[in-house]
Amino acid sequence: MNRQVQVHGALFLVALIYGSNYSIAKEVMPAYVGPFGLIVIRVVSAAIFFEIFARMVVKEKIVGWADNVRAILCGITGIAVNQLCFFAGLNLTVPINAALLMVIVPVIVLIFSAILLKERVGWRKVSGIIVSCVGALLLISTSSSASTPGNIWGDILIIVNAMSFGMYLVLVKPLMQKYKAITIVSRIFTVGAIIVIPFGWQQLQEPDYSAFPYSIWLAILFMVVAVTIIAYLFNTWALRYANPSLVGAYIYLQPVLAILIAVGFGKDVFTLQKAFYALMIFVGVYLVSRTKQKLLTEQES
Repeated sequence: MNRQVQVHGALFLVALIYGSNYSIAKEVMPAYVGPFGLIVIRVVSAAIFFEIFARMVVKEKIVGWADNVRAILCGITGIAVNQLCFFAGLNLTVPINAALLMVIVPVIVLIFSAILLKERVGWRKVSGIIVSCVGALLLISTSSSASTPGNIWGDILIIVNAMSFGMYLVLVKPLMQKYKAITIVSRIFTVGAIIVIPFGWQQLQEPDYSAFPYSIWLAILFMVVAVTIIAYLFNTWALRYANPSLVGAYIYLQPVLAILIAVGFGKDVFTLQKAFYALMIFVGVYLVSRTKQKLLTEQES
């Protein structure tokens, strides 16, 4: 099979997995497992897998005080805060809002790149940031109606998640240039697991797992194996051959797939008002990504 076809297939599969996660996760939480308990299951399982994989295959260590501190910060921002805020937010809000708000991650990356890496931000990027932020704020405002109590807090948590993930992408860049991806992800998942366990330990013990229907076990298995392990491995492989614009195009495909899946299964309704606010977010992200970016961006739920 042609290498380009393989790359497109891998990136599309990653987008489809992430897009599916918004609706599948809502099936599990909070009816069967609380959001933080679900995070413990996902993060700890992935940490064990990547640790075994790294020890057996890569056998590489992160050396030096500065790199180890940076790896810990990546574990905090990229796994712990990212996952805690994402699942807590998704538990409160609707899948479409969560999917659309996550599209602002490239904008968040740009902001932190300018602050932390001193990258130049031109007028087009500033305009894109403003348009995306306005669209996101308007989308959040539609969640405060009486029929959807609490959604506004869910949307805010999704925004915090996006900010944390954006900072992670900036922090992890120097490590990605020095170490293999599996080495880094093994460390950050270990750090993340240590942090999330205290938050989700009680919720992890509450459910009666023996009463779970087969479909719920499949959903949990999907989130552990597909969303965390397979999606990351496929994305990592594809990034060896794909340019930033191609990766970005598939990042923006994720919310589209999430919307189609959510609407198709009757989990949400996509209104014209939401479509207009979503268009503002997409236009803003397009303006930001029009100029050459030095950072690659990728989505983990």
